[in-house]
Amino acid sequence: MSKEANFEIQLETERLIVRSLKKEDYQNWLMEFESRNPSQHRHDEGKKDMSECTKEWFVKLIEKHQELAVNDIAYIFGVFRKSDNKHIGMIDISTLERMDFQWGRIGYTIHNQHWRLGYGKEAVKAALRIAHKDLGFHRIEAHINIDNAASIKLAESAGMKYECKREGFIFEFGEWTDNLIYFINFNDMPLFSNGN
Repeated sequence: MSKEANFEIQLETERLIVRSLKKEDYQNWLMEFESRNPSQHRHDEGKKDMSECTKEWFVKLIEKHQELAVNDIAYIFGVFRKSDNKHIGMIDISTLERMDFQWGRIGYTIHNQHWRLGYGKEAVKAALRIAHKDLGFHRIEAHINIDNAASIKLAESAGMKYECKREGFIFEFGEWTDNLIYFINFNDMPLFSNGN
């Protein structure tokens, strides 16, 4: 990927727009974080202290996102609802290895006040299309805690397949924690073939 001064990708689905954050998103972004319900389970952050997230802080965050993208380290997208432009979540795609692998990882968060409406599946499928068509990845993985049933269900609904359990894979919750690996290889999936 060439290094551009301003990285921008946007993809629209039936109900959503998945795109890079912009400075004018600040109030919308902040309001939706502040409108979260209390945590629903240990993998849901729920309400967060947003006091440090000033407009200046947000501008620096966007600049960091741009830097990560132009250096092919990570691509971070906001998820917006078309009907009212509400910021309903975030998706990130990280580069694990290029060269002969073209291998990345996806992470996703939908604010819990917008759960159970199918937005997660719609957003992740859009992000997978971006990963393949715009970013040139061949393989994308999701690394999921073994007790995170909602994330497992979302990965499967978006077309990802279970591969394995990686033991002691990530340091979380004060210990080395196992993760389940879900993946998609785009050349195996008709949805992502070159004709689409």
